[in-house]
Amino acid sequence: MMIRGKEMALSLLAVGTAAAAGYVLRSGTRERSPSKSKADLGARVIGRGEVPAEATVVDITSQRLGKIPGARRAINRAVRNDAREEWEHVTLERDGAWSVVDTVRGSLPYYDGDGSEYNGVYIRYNEQIVVLDAIGWARLEEPLHYSNS
Repeated sequence: MMIRGKEMALSLLAVGTAAAAGYVLRSGTRERSPSKSKADLGARVIGRGEVPAEATVVDITSQRLGKIPGARRAINRAVRNDAREEWEHVTLERDGAWSVVDTVRGSLPYYDGDGSEYNGVYIRYNEQIVVLDAIGWARLEEPLHYSNS
């Protein structure tokens, strides 16, 4: 039995139309997931003797530091809680959060320490030294649940 060209074209048209309609329905009802990236800023107080000789120390009044969302909040928490044993964290969940990591590492004198030194930006806060670092991550997978509403 042979399928004629006209019948084949109609079959392909029907399949294509159904696929397009399914795509439109699925993409129209997909829930918008919240931010796909996060950034975590951590700060801790260290002793003056722990500042590496090659590290540049930035003053807390730096304008570049003030432009980084969450940075001063993390630094203030570290100083207020005298965080010497653990890092004080501020987590940002919003569009563009990943760029905070790039800003900390690119617009300030970021120090890459060896195994015994802290990575981060060394900051003078009155008479104390605070290290600020940032990490970021992204959720790469698509949500498994789709809303029909």
